[in-house]
Amino acid sequence: MFKKQIILLVGLFAALAMTSCTRDRGVPGSEKNPLKFLLVPSVDAKLLENTAKDIKVYLEKNTPYKYEFNVPNSYVAVVEAFGTKRADIASLNTFGYIMAHDRYKTQARITFIRHGSETYQSQIISRADSKIKVLKDIDKKKFAYVDPASTSGYLMPAKLFMEAKIKPAETVFANKHDNVVMMVYQKQVDAGATFYSPPNAKGEMEDARRLVLKQYPDVADKVKIIQLTEPIPNDPIVFREDLPEEIKETVINALMTYMGTEEGKKVFGDIYGITGMVRATDARYDGVREMLKTLGKSAAELSKK
Repeated sequence: MFKKQIILLVGLFAALAMTSCTRDRGVPGSEKNPLKFLLVPSVDAKLLENTAKDIKVYLEKNTPYKYEFNVPNSYVAVVEAFGTKRADIASLNTFGYIMAHDRYKTQARITFIRHGSETYQSQIISRADSKIKVLKDIDKKKFAYVDPASTSGYLMPAKLFMEAKIKPAETVFANKHDNVVMMVYQKQVDAGATFYSPPNAKGEMEDARRLVLKQYPDVADKVKIIQLTEPIPNDPIVFREDLPEEIKETVINALMTYMGTEEGKKVFGDIYGITGMVRATDARYDGVREMLKTLGKSAAELSKK
């Protein structure tokens, strides 16, 4: 009897604690429940964390909400954060968005623009002094991808290799685009896949090799592009489906206004190489879903590789 009473009391206290936590959370965007904004870890985490502070300051000055920024350790971690309501807003790579929408109905509301283009490509790179001259030379070589959930760093090259019947002897996941470039530069792998954007109006390199220019000023000479893939839609900023529409619209307008300022251009340019933003809908990403059909895989299956 006494044991049953203890169990009942423990259950009662647990229920009260959960009720208290729910009540104390507050409305989204409040001091107790700040909007959780995640940044996809496609570049150096320290850079993302530092620039996130600038975005947070701007948004809190120009919207009525409080924010909490985080940089998870993988693309999939950003996706899964929406499933546990640990994310309200996120910058996501294109393929990550497909997974987030399929699983949690996450909504793409902004698409990035890079130097006038709403699309980008994947590039296959190797050392300029290597024996790899054309795509077929990668067959049975060591190859570096970015992340299983990266569009340009995995999905697009996987499709390209499948169509060309190319099978690397060994593959590794480097987690970030700059890591892939460094691995190729240092001859740790024979070739790799990263994002490609064309040179800017000044003729300056804008593809993933620019991420390591400080460490390797000669990277453009030492690492060459073997082939480009077909274009894919640029990365989106996405929102949790059940976040109030008023909040979504307020944040969207603030981000796009910030992008129009010199500070905003520098902040977003530094972390994601973007020069503008446009409003988006889910339909913009239907072409990527068609690519998945070509591969004969679902987003969930590919993300487990």
